[in-house]
Amino acid sequence: MIRPASRADVPAITQIINQVITETTITVTSVTKSEADVTAMLTDRRALGHEVFVAAKADVILGYATYAQFRPSPGYLRTMEHSLALTDAAQGRGLGRALMQAVESHARAAGAHVMIAAITADNLKSLGFHARLGYAQAGLLPQVGYKFGRYHDLVLMQKILT
Repeated sequence: MIRPASRADVPAITQIINQVITETTITVTSVTKSEADVTAMLTDRRALGHEVFVAAKADVILGYATYAQFRPSPGYLRTMEHSLALTDAAQGRGLGRALMQAVESHARAAGAHVMIAAITADNLKSLGFHARLGYAQAGLLPQVGYKFGRYHDLVLMQKILT
């Protein structure tokens, strides 16, 4: 089931985010998040009209997705960037697609025109996933991220929502 995140989901979302941070190059961020950080993200996103969604089976959170404005300038008010992460157990079950549909639908209803995906170039699963959802590569930023002792390229993909 895909639904908006609740305060009770914060520990699970925090765990998913921190596993991605500490174990993968899905993000080049290397600083883990606290539950207070995730609570603030949830509060801040909602205050701006954005949302955080979770994929849940019973009371188990299997993934989350959210979005926010791409850059802070008023010229980007209709351009959003999303984040998505699933637990290993949730891979290949259609939950990523369902989370993205929720994010895109919510963003579209809020007036967003473009959704951006910023993906490390070695994350081939994510690149393929986004292409299947209709995202097209819009740019490549060589060696802009650094994690695990090496540089990482960043692929920018975009989808026109309206």
